Amino acid sequence: MANKEDWKNDLGDEDRQILLSLLNSVKKYRYAYENSGDARNAQLWTALIEMQKRLDKTNELLGNLEEPFRAIVEIGDEEKRKTIEKLVKDVIKPEDETGEDATQKLVDSLMKF
Repeated sequence: MANKEDWKNDLGDEDRQILLSLLNSVKKYRYAYENSGDARNAQLWTALIEMQKRLDKTNELLGNLEEPFRAIVEIGDEEKRKTIEKLVKDVIKPEDETGEDATQKLVDSLMKF
């Protein structure tokens, strides 16, 4: 059984690196948590602060990517529609307005896939 000082050695390499990174980022709060009534608990809370900052940064980056991805999807959908319309019209060759309406309904239906 490992003693309390080396419990981190029982972690996998990747998890140990993640923990070390987090502990290093929490060092800037050392004065605050060492002067608290419960340093261990305060250190955990400062680690949560760091995790929240990382989460906020990730969410901000994802938010910045949302609009370009939406535009890519829209462009993709437009090109998909054009291709489907061309293929359907090449196969069906609508001759009147009724045929054109039927072709558009078929294209709309195929766009769902």
